[in-house]
Amino acid sequence: MGNVIIIEFSTVDGVVEDPDGSGGTPTGGWAFRHGPEAVAGDKFGLGPLLDTGVLLLGRITWELFAKIWPGRTDEFSLKMNNIPKLVASRSLAGAGAWRNSSLLEGDLITAVRRRRAEQDVIVTGSLSVVHALAEQDLIDEYRLMLFPTVAGTGQRLFTGPPVDLELSSVERKGAAVLLRYRRAR
Repeated sequence: MGNVIIIEFSTVDGVVEDPDGSGGTPTGGWAFRHGPEAVAGDKFGLGPLLDTGVLLLGRITWELFAKIWPGRTDEFSLKMNNIPKLVASRSLAGAGAWRNSSLLEGDLITAVRRRRAEQDVIVTGSLSVVHALAEQDLIDEYRLMLFPTVAGTGQRLFTGPPVDLELSSVERKGAAVLLRYRRAR
């Protein structure tokens, strides 16, 4: 059985919206103002999960990534390009712009439960997907790259039902900190 793993960039005040500035929000771009150490390569420590898991993305995140990753050839980018990708979207006509991508068929929750029984499901960005999974208590682990920024406004990661988590590790990544939380036992 696999795990559902959420990976997100976050400000100290919990904002996860527009870390790279591509969304054009007033506070966007906060993650990339702190240098490359926290944003380059396998910063979330996914390692072998990229060989055995599946990446689940919402339409907006998938469209952004489909413009960035296909042209890159470093080791991490090759893994990102090779991992199977499911796109949760009701409006996207097709997912052919990025290798190994396909539209998620059927209900999101049912599809995640089925996949999770077989392999790890990694969700990055895709806040609407994360919120839907949290509402159904389907998240096993959060990997949060916490940046020393207070955005003040913007969409936040935790908006649903209360949940208890256990801190499993802390690792400094340049100016940021990678926090790994698991579902409390």
